[in-house]
Order: sequence, then structure tokens, then C-alpha cells
Amino acid sequence: MTPTPALLLAAFPPELAGLDACPPQGWRVACTGVGALAAAVATARLLAELTPSRVLFVGTCGAYDDRLQAGDFISASEALALSLDVLEGRAYRPEIEVTRWPATAAGPFPAHPVAVTPGVTRTVAGAKLLARHAAAEHLELTGIFAACQAAGIPCAAVLAVANRVGPEAQTEWRANHARVSQAIIAALLAGGTFA
Repeated sequence: MTPTPALLLAAFPPELAGLDACPPQGWRVACTGVGALAAAVATARLLAELTPSRVLFVGTCGAYDDRLQAGDFISASEALALSLDVLEGRAYRPEIEVTRWPATAAGPFPAHPVAVTPGVTRTVAGAKLLARHAAAEHLELTGIFAACQAAGIPCAAVLAVANRVGPEAQTEWRANHARVSQAIIAALLAGGTFA
């Protein structure tokens, strides 16, 4: 009997640093698209098609404060659906809405909560407010974790810090994205994560 493969996900191909062309043995590799909704839909479809034994998401993130620096690697302890509008009182979420999804498998790097926001935060004030809840900002992870937990499939996420959240985030992300994506994949390969 053939063992059930594990599933490695990323938002888009550059975050896989070549593993999409040459997957590790025993792994399937796919992209979810950018944003939590696209990620949830794509992940749910892939889980139904492949029924993997586990899921590992790999990507990049932005750091809210000095807890993390560009080039650091983290494992997501949980994904939090957060919004500045909600945190600042301009909007609210219904009490019954799920907004937190814990990782259900361990990652190899230091664990931190990750905020999943509707868009990239552009202000220092916004980053400071979000930093009260999470160490880093990411765009897909709530969709990944929600789909995996609905299907009962263990999931973990590892992220490379590409930038500081704030006015220069996009410029920093563009400058660092490829390098940190390659570095985190190299660290996962060297650490035996795909064995």
C-alpha cells in the first residue's frame, strides 16, 4: 500500500524556492493563491482531492516590532483573523464568528501568533496596535488552518520574515522576499523536515 503523501503549500511559486518543480519524496506541492479566502478555497479543494496525511504551509511575513527581524524564521502557533477597523472600534465581529485557529502540528522554528489581516498594514500606529496580539502579519494563514481543521488534517506553518510592517513594507518585501524564501526552504531541507 502506498503511504499517504504530505502536502506542502505556499501562496505562490517563488515561496517554494524550486520545490514545486522537484517536490521532496513523499510530498505533494501546490499553491493556494494570495489572501485568506483564496487560500481557504484552494486548500479545501486540495484536501478533498489528495487527502494528505498532514499539511505544511511555507511563506513570508512582516514583523510588527523588534521581536522579529528580517531573515528570522518562525512557526505559527496560531492564526488570528484581525482587522484594524475592529481593533479601533469602527467595526465589530459577531460573537459566534471563529477568529482563531491554532496550529495542529508543530513547526521546527520558534512559535509565534500570526495576524491575518484583510490587507497589508501600512502605518506604524497600525503595526503597534496589531503587535499587542501577534508578532507577525501574513495574508493566507487563517484560510489554510480553517480548511485543514475542518477536514481534520494536521497543519503547521513556517514563515520567513521579509520586512517590517509599516510604510516601507512593500519595498522591503520586494528586496528580501526571494532571499528569505530560499533560506527558509534550505533550512527545512537541512533540518530534515521533509524526511
